[in-house]
Amino acid sequence: MFIGKRLKEIRLKKGYTQQQLGSMVNVTKVSICCYEKGARTPNLETFHDLLKVLDITADYLLGMDINVICEDNQEYSTKLSKDDIEIINQLKLRKDLYKKIVEEPLRVIDLIEKRMK
Repeated sequence: MFIGKRLKEIRLKKGYTQQQLGSMVNVTKVSICCYEKGARTPNLETFHDLLKVLDITADYLLGMDINVICEDNQEYSTKLSKDDIEIINQLKLRKDLYKKIVEEPLRVIDLIEKRMK
């Protein structure tokens, strides 16, 4: 999933306005604003241009930039976003809830989803 928050973060770090970045990747300021807010996703060509101009990886912009190695010395890894890791860390602080999610993840998620409606 494209992470608009990260686009804004790196744009500001590089010192670009939305207008400047838009000009560099041939889109409007409004398009950059929509990307950052998550209202729109750039097409593949624009996505590639953003990566080049901002000197970042696709993994970073997609939120897949943190390697997580599995337990038991298995020879594979996956990548998680900082947001995913923060969710896990917050859940672990609530031990009872974490235990229930580990035991019955689908059931607990369904209950949370029903409560949100």
